[in-house]
Amino acid sequence: MSYESESAITRRDFAKAAAAGLAVLGAARSSQAAKGKRPLKVGLLGCGNRGTGAAIDMLTGNDNLKLVAMADVFEDRLKSSADKIKNHSNEQVRNGFAVKNSHCFVGLKAYKEILDTNIDIVIEGSLPYIRSKHIEAAVNKKKHIFTEKPVAVDPVGIRRVIAAAQKAKEKGLSIVAGTQRRHQQEYVETIKKIHDGAIGEILALRVYWCGGLPFAFDRDPKWSDLEYCLRNWYNYYWVSGDNIVEQHVHNLDVANWVMNDHPINVFASGGRTWKPRIEKYGDLYDNFSCDYEYKNGVHVTSFSRHWHKPCEGGVFEEAVGTKGRSACNDMGTKGINPYVQEHIDLVNSVCGAGPYYNEGVQVAESTLTAIMGRMSAYTGKKLTWDEALNSDLSLVPDDLSFDKSYPLGPVPSPGAPEKA
Repeated sequence: MSYESESAITRRDFAKAAAAGLAVLGAARSSQAAKGKRPLKVGLLGCGNRGTGAAIDMLTGNDNLKLVAMADVFEDRLKSSADKIKNHSNEQVRNGFAVKNSHCFVGLKAYKEILDTNIDIVIEGSLPYIRSKHIEAAVNKKKHIFTEKPVAVDPVGIRRVIAAAQKAKEKGLSIVAGTQRRHQQEYVETIKKIHDGAIGEILALRVYWCGGLPFAFDRDPKWSDLEYCLRNWYNYYWVSGDNIVEQHVHNLDVANWVMNDHPINVFASGGRTWKPRIEKYGDLYDNFSCDYEYKNGVHVTSFSRHWHKPCEGGVFEEAVGTKGRSACNDMGTKGINPYVQEHIDLVNSVCGAGPYYNEGVQVAESTLTAIMGRMSAYTGKKLTWDEALNSDLSLVPDDLSFDKSYPLGPVPSPGAPEKA
């Protein structure tokens, strides 16, 4: 069967007010909405652990989908991902795998090839450094998008995503981001109650992501500089954005959600306490402490770090109001797995069976909230939102090639500019 001959599915546009009311009810399986229609065709772009997990979650939550195309920079990662999906314990996931060899694409330009197929939805599961370009390209190819977070590592990438999200809205394309708390029933119901005054006027928030280092790999002698950066990607801030951007963005997204806004400025500190200066550990900080200020004078205290375990502090959000406090998820009823729910919500949006979702600007603003904290910590300067958004800082090399040298740079030092 050819997947090139069928036109892309469109969806009905739902009013924003309807979206607010129906978001809590998204647990209905989207397959019911798509019953009797041809399966939606999905492509997986970025076949690492998170991309593979997103594909499995999408197939778990929706029974009228077919995964028909896959793309990754590295062939071994693509093959490993395909094996996990087609041999998955869940029969629905296995049955959703329909990828032919002709629709497997490898290399730095593989994203162009997968977007040239007639998929309806692309799962953007590649690394943070390239997501903004992939999102832009996917919108230009009229694809609906699930994108992991963060969506960029620098302000140049953020502006690219915001422009793409606005264009997606004009084209009627759906975008859902991997800030899964936005689709977690406990959070959705609790934050609605906070907005309705359950804890009174918001006075302050605390948001933490304090844990261990996710991974750090030694270099295989066969790997070039670029391959090593991409395989050991968490440890290079031009690839991952540093831990405040790659992980703590989840908590900062909740702060923006509670506040219904983004911060107006930030003052931050950070550093590197335990990692030796060797290639394996890259050029990241291992701790950030940020004071974000919002328009109404509310301050958000932010801590993120990856120290040796056990690392006290934990991962949580807390809002403090004039009438009490909340963990931002403690006044809601338990829903289904939010990693599955977000894909149900996306497919319902695509099919016109639920509220329309376009989270592009929302996740771009949450990502920039994290980026501006990093910029402030790296430079030692207080930074406004407009200064961060309009910065010409661009971290990603323009000339990515496996034949070129990309030496490890210095760990950022306050008072020195971020490398451009």
